[in-house]
Amino acid sequence: METAIEVRDLVVKRGKQQVLHGISCVVPRGSVTGLLGPSGSGKTTLLRAVVGVQIVGTGTVTVLGQPAGSAELRHRLGYLTQAPSVYTDLTVRENARYFARLYGLGATDADAAVASVGLASAATQLVGTLSGGQRSRASLACALVGRPELVILDEPTVGQDPVLRAELWDMFHTMAAKGTTLLVSSHVMDEAARCDRLLLIREGRLIADDSPTAIRAAAGTDDLAEAFLRLIKANTGNAGSTESGTRTNEGTAAR
Repeated sequence: METAIEVRDLVVKRGKQQVLHGISCVVPRGSVTGLLGPSGSGKTTLLRAVVGVQIVGTGTVTVLGQPAGSAELRHRLGYLTQAPSVYTDLTVRENARYFARLYGLGATDADAAVASVGLASAATQLVGTLSGGQRSRASLACALVGRPELVILDEPTVGQDPVLRAELWDMFHTMAAKGTTLLVSSHVMDEAARCDRLLLIREGRLIADDSPTAIRAAAGTDDLAEAFLRLIKANTGNAGSTESGTRTNEGTAAR
């Protein structure tokens, strides 16, 4: 399978603190790859490095055959940040149409993107009046409007209800089936099972990189949450305290 993202020996430091410790991984094209890990583990830093907006110490990140951050990638990559990146004084539709114009696309494409994230009924609302979950979806519409080859999503389903979360994951897999590559960060364990491939990161180190089925087999358990705990224990010698434990199902975290 062709490679969409290749990360080799990536080291990132902030001041004197090392955030990523020699991360190496490959994300295949046309897949939904999940990046799992607790808060502060380095997920967002790794995503920023892939997008090309993170200053790195050493190592390389290659995206769609180009160095991360290359000008050639600007219209080939969509990026959803954790914080909604839309204009609060514009409506949902106006935001989508603005971003569509940046890609040389029209109103029809913008409206289709809004509908695809379940916001057609809120299209004329000012973003500033939306709930947090709706704002995230408005940002997602803007990230997808250009039909990018690669989509980087940082916690895209936080604050969404279970039905909408399921619909969004169905959409992600439909996109992947059509050739789009998605790299999705999450701490929700039932979302891990929805991915084609998983990257488990803890304290800036990659401790698992395989399919959910292979990770379960390697850990000797059918429970992904328990598999992650066993892998963490095998790699760190510490399964974690109750505070850093793993819970399953809705709203659960790989900790």
